[in-house]
Amino acid sequence: MPTVAVEGYDAEVEALPGEAILGALCRRGYSFKFGCRRGGCGVCKVHLVSGQVTYPKTVAESVLPEGDRAGGVCLTCRAVPVTDVVIRLGDDDQLRRAGIFRLAGGIRSAAGLQSKGTTVE
Repeated sequence: MPTVAVEGYDAEVEALPGEAILGALCRRGYSFKFGCRRGGCGVCKVHLVSGQVTYPKTVAESVLPEGDRAGGVCLTCRAVPVTDVVIRLGDDDQLRRAGIFRLAGGIRSAAGLQSKGTTVE
């Protein structure tokens, strides 16, 4: 399986067959700036430093023009790695690692709300 690495970060993940770069990173707990996850907004664009990707799902020309694609711009929500790839995030973006946090506190009361859930204080 191809790997996805992020330049400047100690992050390298394997992409499952047919999995887009963004999906592979998110699945392993990494996050960076993205929007619709459907190829319609362009928020998740990055620079493809090395490797090859394919776009099995449609990408609008207005979101990722051919000139940008040829210049190494990659739409991570749609780009599926064919080989090991290295991407570079934009200057105004950073890779974040999702974590599990334990908060101090306790439950004072819990009240059922019929079939719609529970209120916890």
